[in-house]
Amino acid sequence: MITADQLVAHAIGDYVLQSDWMANEKTRKSVAALAHVVAYTLPFLWITRSPAALAVILGTHFVIDRWRLARYVCWAKNWLSPTGTRPWSECVATGYPADRPAWLAVWLLIIADNVMHVVINGLAIRYLP
Repeated sequence: MITADQLVAHAIGDYVLQSDWMANEKTRKSVAALAHVVAYTLPFLWITRSPAALAVILGTHFVIDRWRLARYVCWAKNWLSPTGTRPWSECVATGYPADRPAWLAVWLLIIADNVMHVVINGLAIRYLP
């Protein structure tokens, strides 16, 4: 389901083609998020020409990045842990409490975000004609 060419397309779209403006503004302004997801989707044209797959890749990337949905995933997985987690109001920035090392919370958020994108993209490319 997840292939090397898909991982390369993801890396190019999410890291090489994303400008500083896109990265800093995509959670605040829809136009920045839209510019990012259009650039992000372009490398996937080398993998698939499926309009449905490309629409899923573009649309889900917009929603995940614009509203930083990975932070909810981070918070929920910690909420389900044996020790639980703090209230959402204390974890709103990254899904982790503020007393966690900032570098760790940010990297875990980035990893969760990337896993969400890669899995959705793999499913779309594999199953959508």
